[in-house]
Amino acid sequence: MAALVLISAIGAVFFGWPLLAGESSGLAAHAGDAPWLFGALLPLLVAVVVATIADSGMDAKAVAMLGVLAAVGAALRPLGAGTAGLEPMFFLMVLSGRVLGPGFGFVLGAVTMFASALLTGGVGPWMPFQMLSMGWFTMGAGLLPGPERLRGRAELLMLAAYGALAAFAYGTVMNLYGWTIISGMSSGISFHAGDPVHENLVRFLAYCAATSLGWDLGRALLTVVLTFTLGATLLKALRRATRRAAFEARATFEAPGAAPRP
Repeated sequence: MAALVLISAIGAVFFGWPLLAGESSGLAAHAGDAPWLFGALLPLLVAVVVATIADSGMDAKAVAMLGVLAAVGAALRPLGAGTAGLEPMFFLMVLSGRVLGPGFGFVLGAVTMFASALLTGGVGPWMPFQMLSMGWFTMGAGLLPGPERLRGRAELLMLAAYGALAAFAYGTVMNLYGWTIISGMSSGISFHAGDPVHENLVRFLAYCAATSLGWDLGRALLTVVLTFTLGATLLKALRRATRRAAFEARATFEAPGAAPRP
């Protein structure tokens, strides 16, 4: 939890500092934040994995499953790239985060986006921000209530609702990175360094509505449809795989000649 909080705090600073910057701050340097954010992410991701394995009793098979899911997610992403936001990987991230929990979920989201960037040639200054945003997206599914009690239709409804809302949230957060370094837009939607935060936020909402609302809507609708059609089957498979990746019994040691326990 400490590592996740630290990652999220660092990410919030990297995403949001331009809103508090002065007019002469040189926001072109915001594109140069990527190496610093990437350097901060890597050791913290490793810390989350180690802490999650230690706390939950999962072994190397769980890490292998994490790698398989990241590879599948990376392969799914190009299927809908450039087509009205139809990205099936978001559906997989929601269900995987639900089963794996917030720690492994965050790592899965970040690693999947990293692998996808390598696969599609999408490596650029935006990549660490995408990794962080997808990590938040997947972690949120792991924080949803009732992981042990809520099952069936009610769980699918909750996951579909979360997937739809989080799909818009992901697009909005990523817009915040790009919006602050794009110039030449109309004054009604462009970022003005040094202006009051509330005025820039109004322009930011207008920018999101004008540029990415349709894309985010397509992503949300596809996530909802796939959750209702394939969610029950995939959740069952993921939970079965997770149980097999956990230690089933603890070893006990008895003194020689001791009577066996009943």
